[in-house]
Parts: sequence; C-alpha cells; structure tokens
Amino acid sequence: MPELPEVEALAEFLREHAVGAVVGRVDVAALSVLKTFDPPITDLQGRDVTGAARFGKHLALDCSGLWLVTHLSRGGWLRWTDNPSAAPPKPGKGPLALRVHFFTPEGATPAFDLTEAGTKKRLAVWVVHDPQEVEGVARLGPDALAVTEPEFAALLSTTSARIKNALVDQSLLAGVGNAYSDEILHTAKISPFATSRTLPEDQVHVLYDAMRSVLSDAVQRSLGQDAARLKGEKRSGMRVHARTGLPCPVCGDTVREVSFAEKSFQYCATCQTGGKVLADRRMSRLLK
Repeated sequence: MPELPEVEALAEFLREHAVGAVVGRVDVAALSVLKTFDPPITDLQGRDVTGAARFGKHLALDCSGLWLVTHLSRGGWLRWTDNPSAAPPKPGKGPLALRVHFFTPEGATPAFDLTEAGTKKRLAVWVVHDPQEVEGVARLGPDALAVTEPEFAALLSTTSARIKNALVDQSLLAGVGNAYSDEILHTAKISPFATSRTLPEDQVHVLYDAMRSVLSDAVQRSLGQDAARLKGEKRSGMRVHARTGLPCPVCGDTVREVSFAEKSFQYCATCQTGGKVLADRRMSRLLK
C-alpha cells in the first residue's frame, strides 16, 4: 500500500507536471471507484490545475477549487504518460480505473492513469469542493511529518493500543501504514506489542526521532524515483518489512513475522523484544 512517502512523491510529481495545465477529458474505466456523483466528474473538464496535496495517504488535485481526491488503497498507483491513447479505455476487469487527460501551456497532451493491481478493487475517487468532505480525510489525525514531539507524546498517552496499532491508526496519526510502522519500530528498537500509553518518556523520544528519520529518508528516496513514471520499489530501502527469514541488517538475527487474516508484520526479536519471539497467530501474545 502506498504510504506517506510514496503519496508525497506523487503529489510532488503532480505539482511539477500537472499544475498549470488544463484538465481535458476524464475517462472512467471502473465506475465503482467513484464515491461521489455531485458534482459530476465531468465538471473537472476545462478547469486549470492549481495545486496538488497529500492528506495522510490520500492524494488530491486542486482544479480551481474543485478537488479530485483519491485513496490508492492496497494495490493502487498513479501512472503518468506523455503520449496517452486518444481512444477512451474500454471498461473491464483490467487494472485501469480512471484516466485524466491534460492540455499544457506548451501544447502537450499528457494524462495520468489511476490503476489498481489485484482482484480486490478498493481504490476510491471523490470529486468535492473541499477535501474535508471526504470522510477519510476529515477523520485524519495530525500528519506524521508535521506533528511535534509533545503532540506525539500526548497522542500516545490517550490510547492503550499496542504501539504498532497506534502508529497505523489514521485517526490518531496520519500517513503511516503497515510497512513504515515496521521500519520505525525496528529503528527505535521497540516491540510492536508495547503498550502506547505506558511507553517511558525516553522511548517516546526515540520513537519520535525514528519516525521522523525513517519517513524523511523514504520521502527523499521516493522523490528521486520519478514516481508517476516508474513505480518505485519501496522495499529496497526496508530493513525488516517484507524480509521474513532474512538476516537483520543491524544484528544478524533472523527477521520474524506475525501473520493475521489479511496482513502481517515483521520485526527483529534481538533488536526489539529482548530475544522473545512473538506468537505467530491471530491472538498474538508473547511466548513464554
């Protein structure tokens, strides 16, 4: 799933390539992605693109006060093309969900595609006058790269959730998902099962610094990948996430995994849990 660094890179790409252009034809290849119908998506046509923004893991394009907002979900991406097909796409079961054409001041006619891999289609698109009209945006907590350390500490003190769950709770903190929470906790050397409100002050400080460094480094790495032309491989910068069975790059111990119904997370027992192995079952608890 694209998280804060990847979505920020896509927003920056749109600021560089779409802002200043005029929206042309909008092709809907999968009607199910549209979550709003008033105003209609055709109202975007002919509008100047005046900005692009990120709200947590939501990507938004400002078209002169009318916003196209999308959540890429688990398998979605935005792909830019300088020479799109002039023929409207045929609705079907393929990855293409939506195509937006542009006219640039230089006379070019690029477009971007919103695509989604996999069989579970969860990519969503809204057309709204204010991004806050999107429920998922309205309920977001402070952004993970904007929150201050005192604010971060105060947020953690409000929940008894495991720290892994707290970091990915978008209503508590916006932008961090499964992958980067694994990396943040590994960098901070904190167990995913630690209780948020009982974290000692010194560990909260370490965790905050780890979050800032991991996300900032990932943003810079993503920005350098020309995000909307070639989907970056975020796993190339990961130390534990999606590296089950491989050696931890810090201590050499085997990276372990805890699996749930539809997802899993990875950690290093030596670095994070004092050598204790977390039970790999749905009702996970520390093995005695």
